[in-house]
Amino acid sequence: MENNQPKRHRRNEAAEYLTSKYGIPCSPKTLAKKACIGGGPKFQLAGRIPLYPEPELDRYAASILSPLKSSTSDHGGVHAA
Repeated sequence: MENNQPKRHRRNEAAEYLTSKYGIPCSPKTLAKKACIGGGPKFQLAGRIPLYPEPELDRYAASILSPLKSSTSDHGGVHAA
């Protein structure tokens, strides 16, 4: 029997995942605050324990990362030469 469920991370692991995979500085306390006020990655509860599915962490990272830039004054994406 194959498990097709995405891997889920507890808050400490989710913060480490965002930092190690995307270079986004993130702490478990930041995720806890965003879970209360909104604006963070979507999560599920297992009882009272928040679990963050990897695809939701990936979506969250993509939503806060800007397009590639060629300079600090570049307000758009990278342009082809």
